[in-house]
Amino acid sequence: MKPRLSLTSIVLLLALVFAGAAHAVKPDEMLADPALEARARALSEGLRCMVCQNQSIDESDADLARDLRILVRQRLVAGDSDQQVMDYVVSRYGEFVLLKPRFDLRNALLWGTPVLLLLVGGMFIALNARSRRKLATKSLSADEQAALDAILRRD
Repeated sequence: MKPRLSLTSIVLLLALVFAGAAHAVKPDEMLADPALEARARALSEGLRCMVCQNQSIDESDADLARDLRILVRQRLVAGDSDQQVMDYVVSRYGEFVLLKPRFDLRNALLWGTPVLLLLVGGMFIALNARSRRKLATKSLSADEQAALDAILRRD
Protein backbone atom coordinates (compact mmCIF):
# COMPACT_ATOMS: atom_id res chain seq x y z
CA MET A 1 0.00 0.00 0.00
CA LYS A 2 1.21 3.43 -0.85
CA PRO A 3 0.59 6.15 1.70
CA ARG A 4 -1.67 8.94 0.48
CA LEU A 5 -1.35 12.55 1.39
CA SER A 6 -4.56 13.93 2.71
CA LEU A 7 -5.88 17.29 1.64
CA THR A 8 -5.16 18.79 5.06
CA SER A 9 -1.54 17.59 4.90
CA ILE A 10 -1.10 19.22 1.52
CA VAL A 11 -2.65 22.49 2.72
CA LEU A 12 -0.44 22.54 5.82
CA LEU A 13 2.64 21.80 3.77
CA LEU A 14 1.84 24.60 1.31
CA ALA A 15 1.14 26.99 4.19
CA LEU A 16 4.57 26.27 5.65
CA VAL A 17 6.31 26.64 2.33
CA PHE A 18 4.69 29.95 1.44
CA ALA A 19 4.63 31.40 4.95
CA GLY A 20 6.37 34.75 5.03
CA ALA A 21 7.46 36.97 7.86
CA ALA A 22 4.59 38.49 9.74
CA HIS A 23 4.53 42.26 9.67
CA ALA A 24 2.74 44.26 12.29
CA VAL A 25 2.43 47.38 10.15
CA LYS A 26 -1.19 48.48 10.11
CA PRO A 27 -2.76 49.91 6.95
CA ASP A 28 -3.30 53.29 8.62
CA GLU A 29 0.47 53.58 9.22
CA MET A 30 1.47 52.99 5.60
CA LEU A 31 2.58 55.83 3.42
CA ALA A 32 0.88 56.59 0.10
CA ASP A 33 4.23 56.89 -1.70
CA PRO A 34 5.53 53.34 -2.38
CA ALA A 35 9.17 54.49 -2.47
CA LEU A 36 8.90 56.14 0.95
CA GLU A 37 7.04 53.12 2.32
CA ALA A 38 9.80 50.81 1.07
CA ARG A 39 12.42 53.01 2.78
CA ALA A 40 10.35 53.02 5.96
CA ARG A 41 10.11 49.22 5.90
CA ALA A 42 13.85 48.87 5.34
CA LEU A 43 14.60 51.21 8.23
CA SER A 44 12.08 49.63 10.59
CA GLU A 45 13.55 46.17 9.94
CA GLY A 46 16.84 47.42 11.41
CA LEU A 47 15.32 48.92 14.57
CA ARG A 48 14.76 46.83 17.70
CA CYS A 49 11.46 46.84 19.54
CA MET A 50 12.37 48.03 23.03
CA VAL A 51 9.53 45.96 24.53
CA CYS A 52 10.09 42.67 22.68
CA GLN A 53 13.87 43.16 22.32
CA ASN A 54 14.24 40.27 19.89
CA GLN A 55 12.04 41.60 17.12
CA SER A 56 12.26 44.50 14.78
CA ILE A 57 9.65 47.23 15.08
CA ASP A 58 8.33 46.03 11.73
CA GLU A 59 7.39 42.65 13.25
CA SER A 60 6.26 43.77 16.71
CA ASP A 61 2.70 44.52 17.81
CA ALA A 62 3.81 46.53 20.86
CA ASP A 63 2.56 50.10 21.22
CA LEU A 64 6.10 51.46 21.42
CA ALA A 65 7.00 49.69 18.18
CA ARG A 66 3.96 51.26 16.52
CA ASP A 67 5.03 54.70 17.79
CA LEU A 68 8.54 54.14 16.39
CA ARG A 69 7.15 53.04 13.01
CA ILE A 70 5.06 56.22 12.87
CA LEU A 71 8.08 58.31 13.94
CA VAL A 72 10.22 56.80 11.16
CA ARG A 73 7.53 57.56 8.59
CA GLN A 74 7.09 61.13 9.87
CA ARG A 75 10.83 61.76 9.57
CA LEU A 76 10.87 60.36 6.03
CA VAL A 77 7.90 62.52 5.00
CA ALA A 78 9.72 65.51 6.50
CA GLY A 79 12.55 64.86 4.05
CA ASP A 80 15.19 63.22 6.25
CA SER A 81 17.63 60.79 4.69
CA ASP A 82 17.82 57.22 5.96
CA GLN A 83 20.97 58.05 7.96
CA GLN A 84 19.34 61.11 9.52
CA VAL A 85 16.33 59.03 10.58
CA MET A 86 18.57 56.39 12.17
CA ASP A 87 20.68 59.04 13.91
CA TYR A 88 17.53 60.69 15.26
CA VAL A 89 16.13 57.43 16.63
CA VAL A 90 19.50 56.47 18.16
CA SER A 91 19.80 59.91 19.78
CA ARG A 92 16.39 59.42 21.43
CA TYR A 93 16.61 55.72 22.40
CA GLY A 94 20.31 54.91 22.47
CA GLU A 95 22.46 52.45 20.53
CA PHE A 96 20.45 49.50 21.87
CA VAL A 97 17.59 50.35 19.50
CA LEU A 98 19.69 49.13 16.56
CA LEU A 99 19.41 45.41 15.78
CA LYS A 100 22.92 45.57 14.27
CA PRO A 101 24.94 48.00 16.43
CA ARG A 102 27.40 50.33 14.77
CA PHE A 103 31.09 49.55 15.12
CA ASP A 104 32.88 51.98 17.40
CA LEU A 105 35.55 51.91 20.11
CA ARG A 106 33.10 50.98 22.88
CA ASN A 107 31.80 48.00 20.91
CA ALA A 108 35.35 46.96 20.01
CA LEU A 109 36.25 46.96 23.71
CA LEU A 110 33.11 45.01 24.52
CA TRP A 111 33.88 42.27 22.01
CA GLY A 112 37.67 42.41 22.32
CA THR A 113 37.99 42.23 26.11
CA PRO A 114 37.22 38.49 26.43
CA VAL A 115 39.75 37.69 23.70
CA LEU A 116 42.32 39.91 25.37
CA LEU A 117 41.67 38.25 28.76
CA LEU A 118 42.11 34.79 27.20
CA LEU A 119 45.40 35.83 25.63
CA VAL A 120 46.72 37.35 28.87
CA GLY A 121 45.59 34.29 30.85
CA GLY A 122 47.25 31.94 28.36
CA MET A 123 50.49 33.90 28.51
CA PHE A 124 50.39 33.84 32.32
CA ILE A 125 49.88 30.06 32.36
CA ALA A 126 52.65 29.50 29.79
CA LEU A 127 55.15 31.70 31.63
CA ASN A 128 54.24 30.12 34.97
CA ALA A 129 54.73 26.61 33.55
CA ARG A 130 58.08 27.61 32.02
CA SER A 131 59.37 29.01 35.32
CA ARG A 132 58.27 25.86 37.19
CA ARG A 133 60.06 23.71 34.63
CA LYS A 134 63.27 25.67 35.20
CA LEU A 135 62.98 25.17 38.95
CA ALA A 136 62.26 21.45 38.58
CA THR A 137 65.24 20.81 36.28
CA LYS A 138 67.78 22.60 38.46
CA SER A 139 70.50 20.12 39.49
CA LEU A 140 71.40 19.39 43.10
CA SER A 141 74.44 20.92 44.69
CA ALA A 142 77.26 18.63 45.89
CA ASP A 143 76.11 18.86 49.54
CA GLU A 144 72.48 18.06 48.57
CA GLN A 145 73.59 15.11 46.44
CA ALA A 146 75.68 13.76 49.33
CA ALA A 147 72.75 14.09 51.75
CA LEU A 148 70.46 12.32 49.29
CA ASP A 149 72.97 9.48 48.79
CA ALA A 150 73.23 9.07 52.58
CA ILE A 151 69.46 8.82 52.93
CA LEU A 152 69.23 6.27 50.12
CA ARG A 153 71.99 4.12 51.65
CA ARG A 154 70.15 3.90 54.98
CA ASP A 155 67.30 1.96 53.40
